[in-house]
Amino acid sequence: MHVGKDVVDEAVRDGTEFESPFEFREEVTLTVAGLCPTGEAIALSPEPKRPWAVIIPFSLPGETIQARIYRNARMHSFADLITVLTPNPDLRDSDRIKCKYFGSCAGCQYQMLSYDTQLDFKRDVVVKAYRNFSSQSPSKDIPPIQSTIGSPLQYGYRTKITPHFDAPKNSDSNELNIGFNRVGTRRVMDIEECPIATTIINEALPPIRDNIIKSEYAHYSKGVSLLLRDSLESVVDPDANAEGSTSGPKRHICVTEHNATVREQVGNWTFEYGANSFFQNNNSVLVSLTDYVRDCIFPLGPNPEDPTSPTHLVDAYCGAAATRNAKLNNIPAEKCTFRSGDAANIFSSVGEFPPDRTVLVIDPPRKGCDDKFIKQLLDFRCKTVIYVSCNVHTQARDVGKILKATEGEGSGRKYVLETLRGLDLFPQTAHVESVAVLRLV
Repeated sequence: MHVGKDVVDEAVRDGTEFESPFEFREEVTLTVAGLCPTGEAIALSPEPKRPWAVIIPFSLPGETIQARIYRNARMHSFADLITVLTPNPDLRDSDRIKCKYFGSCAGCQYQMLSYDTQLDFKRDVVVKAYRNFSSQSPSKDIPPIQSTIGSPLQYGYRTKITPHFDAPKNSDSNELNIGFNRVGTRRVMDIEECPIATTIINEALPPIRDNIIKSEYAHYSKGVSLLLRDSLESVVDPDANAEGSTSGPKRHICVTEHNATVREQVGNWTFEYGANSFFQNNNSVLVSLTDYVRDCIFPLGPNPEDPTSPTHLVDAYCGAAATRNAKLNNIPAEKCTFRSGDAANIFSSVGEFPPDRTVLVIDPPRKGCDDKFIKQLLDFRCKTVIYVSCNVHTQARDVGKILKATEGEGSGRKYVLETLRGLDLFPQTAHVESVAVLRLV
């Protein structure tokens, strides 16, 4: 699936790692060898060309395709898909595609696949990430990676979209595309509907587009990103007695103002947060995610009589108006407190927590955890670490550092990777979340 280390080393030694065998816009017939973590296909250059990788969108393993090279890079090139000459009948079914822009829009990669196949491909991403980035032995230190937890909704699930448009090229320009980027480019496609977005968002998008088109578009001096979020209209009553109580019907509305408040229901819990804040964009799978994390913390269920059962939890990257939401859901103040600060220095504020009965939940941004945070984690040494990640590659790197740092330590001081599993928060795309559970032994 790649040109091989020996080939790369030789090219670096000879100074030819940027000397592509392909001309700009050259058309070439390729056989797809596999998929990248991004969902793009990877193929090797045909003989007699020198060994070289080519990255192509919307293609599947085993297929023969016609592609056009548009950019050359170090030991690989990027190409547009022209046509699939020989499709893989075991994988590709164009009748599954529900978006007329699929194949041009950069948003989705997998609409031609069955959902079971999508989940299998996402499990492979987790497997390869830990094989290549954790610095751990897959046979000795990495447990069998479980099947990917699927989303209850595969379309109509996305509760937030951010279509955008570019500034006019000149004051007389009437060209206006409002939508998402064309694959492999920064050019905006005009898109009036997104099948993976919720119904309420798709109902709101056309009139928003019309208003912009009819406005003084030519007066915009720069591009604009729009915001559309699916929200509950009913106002949550913070003084209500019932858990997550709301006043009025739970009718959905589309929020478009960045400074507005969004309300969501996750199981029996109600959340309010700023429309411009981070919150997971697939509400349908959040109960599965939170239930899975809970079950990892309490494999046999909560047991107050068990002297080893966790009693304290630290959520290092907690957000989404935490204090407000605790009150909304009638969580007693003595059960849950919030301490503001940088995640990299969080352990200084929980020094009184008993490490052997404390669970640490971390869900960092895509860049993962920095070395300062990992050092503090190791110094505190809580019994259980639940690492939720939107980037399995940085997660694998961080988990590898934690495991390596405690190798050879005595009983109760060494972390092991107990379980590892992907979750699909974005069906039809290549993206996969991952949950790793580390425990002291």
